Amino acid sequence: MLVFWCMRLLGIDYGMKRIGVAISDEGGTLAFPKEIIANGQKLNPLKRIGEIIKQEKISEIVVGESVDFSGSLNMLMAHIELFIGELENEFHLPVHKQKEFLTSVEARRSKDGKKDASPSQARSRLKSTKAGRVDASAAALILQRYLDKINQAK
Repeated sequence: MLVFWCMRLLGIDYGMKRIGVAISDEGGTLAFPKEIIANGQKLNPLKRIGEIIKQEKISEIVVGESVDFSGSLNMLMAHIELFIGELENEFHLPVHKQKEFLTSVEARRSKDGKKDASPSQARSRLKSTKAGRVDASAAALILQRYLDKINQAK
């Protein structure tokens, strides 16, 4: 008897203005950008995330753990921790953290094929990018790193 293992994960790149979302394939091996959800004081991104969880039959969530250049948690991480608590309370799914570092810059590079001479040049070009274009791709990078880590451990 052949049993197909089905595990679909949701990847999240949390930002104060936008939340990038990615999903994995059913086998939990590849990550794909899904969409960008607006975030802010008067917005409720959990509603749309809940719709995606239901539509895509998500079993686990991976959220990017924001770190600075030294690898330490940065100021955004306090907001991410609150958001993780909201996800856990609302959806009752396992939520995992995956360190993210310059995923938005990496996503930007892969979109335009350009290489930057330094991280400061990369950040400068990223700021000039239209708002949110790379957030879903950054979420896919976060999710892919997590998938690679857990699949390597098997």
